[in-house]
Amino acid sequence: MKIDSHQHFWKYDPNEYGWISEQHTVLKRDFLPVDLEPLMAENNIDGCIAVQARQTIEETEWLIKISAANPSVLGVIGWLPLCHTNLNASLDRLNENPKLVGVRHVIQDEKDNNFILRKDFNQGIRQLGPRNLVYDILIFEKHLPQTIQFVDQHPNIQFVVDHIAKPKICSATFDSTWAENILELGKRTNVACKLSGMVTEVIDSRWSPNLLKPYVDTVLEAFGPNRLLAGSDWPVCLLRAEYTQWHQTILSMTESLSESEQFNILGQNACRIYNI
Repeated sequence: MKIDSHQHFWKYDPNEYGWISEQHTVLKRDFLPVDLEPLMAENNIDGCIAVQARQTIEETEWLIKISAANPSVLGVIGWLPLCHTNLNASLDRLNENPKLVGVRHVIQDEKDNNFILRKDFNQGIRQLGPRNLVYDILIFEKHLPQTIQFVDQHPNIQFVVDHIAKPKICSATFDSTWAENILELGKRTNVACKLSGMVTEVIDSRWSPNLLKPYVDTVLEAFGPNRLLAGSDWPVCLLRAEYTQWHQTILSMTESLSESEQFNILGQNACRIYNI
């Protein structure tokens, strides 16, 4: 089974999606399963995992409803108030639905670079393990040292790093600090990583598979083919690449792997890690 492990749905409202700026005109419309399913069919992708795009329980509930109505949506990574005292009630209620497979908080937007180490946040994270929920880590490369400390506090929780931790990608230099830290993080066997979101991290006016290849090779070294997951980051990827273009890029950058290793990256790892 081929799975797009990372994409988003929304009904566009400028008040709800303030992160979509004037430079993001292509994103200022609705994106729903009816828009994604033809793209997945074109690329022989069997299903997807919908990831939160705003930090509200209402959106999480909406994504779960979408997954119930659309068989192609195999799971939901929602947002929950991990720092709040009412977390357990929300967790217990929403976790009754098997389509909720994980939780994410937008760490990259927090003003405190050490937010991921906060005591209340980590207390919330501890509640995910007993409920078999994965935590998706959304950070910039500058947060990797803190993330390593964070992960070490939770050896029994499954983590997935989104967008290879958003290195600074440009043709002039390779982000060696990112590489050093991602290789260290990859030593933790309870951490996986998504091959997604790279095109929008390219600083240059243009990107190419050759520019991204050293970053893909680095996460392959760090996590191996059994802990990498292919994801599109659709529709955000449309800022720099069409859906099929990105999927073909992943195929080209993993073509040297064995058939079984490619199979794992393209879907089997997502099935196993998110219990789909």
